[in-house]
Amino acid sequence: MPTYRKNPVVFVKGKGSYLWDIEGNKYLDCFPGWGVSGLGHCHPSLVKAVREQAGRLMHIANNYYNEVQGDLAKEISKNSFDGKCFFSNSGAEANEGAMKLARKYGHEKGKFKIISTLGSFHGRTLAAVTATGQPKYQQGFDPLVPGFIHVPFNDVEALRKAFDGEIIAVLLEPIQGEGGVHIATPEFLKEARRLCTERDALLILDEVQTGMGRTGKIFAYQHFGIEPDIMTLAKTLGGGIAIGAMIAQKRIGDVLQPATHATTFGGNPLACKAALAVFEILRKEKLAQRSAKMGKLLKKSFESLKKEFDFIKEVRGMGLMMAMELSIDGVELVKRCLEERLVINCTQGNVIRFMPAMTITEKELLQAIDIVRKVFRKGKASV
Repeated sequence: MPTYRKNPVVFVKGKGSYLWDIEGNKYLDCFPGWGVSGLGHCHPSLVKAVREQAGRLMHIANNYYNEVQGDLAKEISKNSFDGKCFFSNSGAEANEGAMKLARKYGHEKGKFKIISTLGSFHGRTLAAVTATGQPKYQQGFDPLVPGFIHVPFNDVEALRKAFDGEIIAVLLEPIQGEGGVHIATPEFLKEARRLCTERDALLILDEVQTGMGRTGKIFAYQHFGIEPDIMTLAKTLGGGIAIGAMIAQKRIGDVLQPATHATTFGGNPLACKAALAVFEILRKEKLAQRSAKMGKLLKKSFESLKKEFDFIKEVRGMGLMMAMELSIDGVELVKRCLEERLVINCTQGNVIRFMPAMTITEKELLQAIDIVRKVFRKGKASV
């Protein structure tokens, strides 16, 4: 089914920050699978772990204990907060689980409404797309799931006004990814935390894009001096293997009982082993710290481009999640970059996004900037 607009290239091999197409052409990848391959393509330690687990046990039904799943739950908790985990296959599924947990928690209290923000993106399943604050993703899927309220991102007063007696959760991204790489203000996140605590509601942080070291810390919320009640993960969590996760504080970890929520493939040994390997690589190679360092170089490079090209309106981001907002169409520029063998992304029609592997070298990053500069110079001539 044509659910994606395909680019005219067939990739057959990847290694580190490079891809090769079916004709043998080599590309520098600064947007590896929407950030999924955050360790780079086919990291040797990840490949080794997956191969070993595939030869031992790939899947077991979730009505049996799974030692690898238990180890991963401990690892996520060790790196975030003392909680209980539910495993899924994607970020959308993780967010569905979080929203179901919140509604189950609020059921006997008569509370069911969930606040999310305009410009947000939480997935394409029915509840996740309803929570998403972008009407273009919702068109044609009426009736949407009732009980969702959208407020402007970073609008503290709007958040306060929306918080009536039926609110059971606030669902936020620390950095809106698909929405254009907008960073939450500390004031907004702290007020969301305060309101949830005061009103017995749950703060859910969607860290599907921001989690696993990308912003300079293992999880983006750790920049802001708050702690969520529920956090969702995916993308880099598996390093290329499909897995999502939701971790909830222990006090609410038993809200979902047997038969209230499940997914057949969620938390299978193969996916969990991959995620464990990702955590080990993050730790050994200090990739969160590396993201912070390389992110400074990337931001400085973007700011340099901004001085040269007046159609760059703003540079924003954190760590290796960085963007340039343009006053012109960005889609065509991204296509031209692909012709120059550079893979990047455009969201919202005019926001150029970089989310390179955390293992990218300084030389590779500067090479990417040189290609962008070349394309932008040609683009400027045609504006």
